[in-house]
Amino acid sequence: MKDAALDLREIAHGLFLHSLEQCGVEQAFARKVNRVSGEHNESLLKLGDDVIDLGGIRRIRIVAVGKAASGMLNSLLPFFDVLPNCDISGVLITSHKPSNLPPGFQFFAGGHPTPNQASVDGAKAALDLVRSLRADTVGDALCFFLVSGGASAMMELPLDPAISLEDIVSFYRELVHSGGTIAEINCIRKHFSAIKGGRLAMEAEGLSSYSILVSDVPSDRLDSLGSGPTLPDTSTVEECSELLARYGLMERFPASVRRFFASEAFCETPKPRRLHARVLTLLSADDTAVIAKQCAAELGFYAVIDNTCDDWDYRAVAEYLLNRLSELRKEHSRVCLISSGEVSVELPGPVLIPNEAGGAERRGVGGRNQHFALYVATLLKASDASVVVLSAGTDGVDGNSSAAGAIVDEKTLHGDEESLIRARTALRHFDSGTFLQEAGLSIVTGPTGNNLRDLRILLATATS
Repeated sequence: MKDAALDLREIAHGLFLHSLEQCGVEQAFARKVNRVSGEHNESLLKLGDDVIDLGGIRRIRIVAVGKAASGMLNSLLPFFDVLPNCDISGVLITSHKPSNLPPGFQFFAGGHPTPNQASVDGAKAALDLVRSLRADTVGDALCFFLVSGGASAMMELPLDPAISLEDIVSFYRELVHSGGTIAEINCIRKHFSAIKGGRLAMEAEGLSSYSILVSDVPSDRLDSLGSGPTLPDTSTVEECSELLARYGLMERFPASVRRFFASEAFCETPKPRRLHARVLTLLSADDTAVIAKQCAAELGFYAVIDNTCDDWDYRAVAEYLLNRLSELRKEHSRVCLISSGEVSVELPGPVLIPNEAGGAERRGVGGRNQHFALYVATLLKASDASVVVLSAGTDGVDGNSSAAGAIVDEKTLHGDEESLIRARTALRHFDSGTFLQEAGLSIVTGPTGNNLRDLRILLATATS
């Protein structure tokens, strides 16, 4: 007879892959962006509830940035085929250069999770593109901003031009390791940057512009996506200062960054009353969760979405979701608990793992999904039901590993004291990826060209 836990692992993995497939950028464009044909006008473009008349447009400029930037750009451009005489150009900032880079577009291989020189050069090119369009006020132009997860690091330019790239990277590294939520981290990034927190959109003031988003942030904090380069900012200088103090960041930052946050250049970002943005959210983490729930229900599971624990510490998330799963199992024999969003993992600084053979020390391998999954495995015990827990990133990348995440069950560590000790050691060294890969529990998809936050799927069935 086939192992029930193995069956559940296959089901959880299938639910994750199905969600990725159904939440493709191309499919989302087909659902939410349409060309409207009329008796007297063949050039109306419908973006969600908004309709744009392309009839008089002679210039279109596009800034596409983030992990889904190439797919978004390729899906948008065909809608302009009805404008053969239109001048279309732009800036594409993403991890990998597409094989079919459209003519007229500059490409920059922006860094992630920390900026690189291309991130800075791309930010400058995006500003120049918008400024040059704004300088010519003929009124026959459109500007599109295509923003997706990863944009914060891939496009960066400090308000203080004296801050070096080395110091920018150090600033980002300390933020990522601070243990702050994505909204908190991006609040600080917004007030540091000349392009974030609505400042790119302010350069397009007076132009007809639209933002199309593939979101990897909570649905009520869209201005955190990519640190909100084209949306009015709801965070404040006061909030930013409080976060810097709460996480003890000032003493961890390079001197140039400390000087900036102590200077008059540290100022408010554009607020809703000053900046009006036209926005279409193409995809969000809610979409992946809903699709996984629908598919699980079709397979006979009692399926529930619970995002209560979004942005919590990974330990609190693990305990909360396992408790919730236990409660659901009291009333249902087949349960699927789905949670989208992210967990936070605070790193105390560089953690080096000694090489017992006398070789060089190395950094741990993994990311928040694998760290969470391995911690869950230490909590699972033999019980009256089979339990499987999957946690993976929809971008196909988890931290500094080649995996998207991992999948564990009640048998991963139970009854094996040596494996339990090694798992706890891996957690202390932030080396969960190495442990899970060796155990054959990693989920590897490769970069997906999309980013809709992380997805956690917990399955439980009664044992026969």
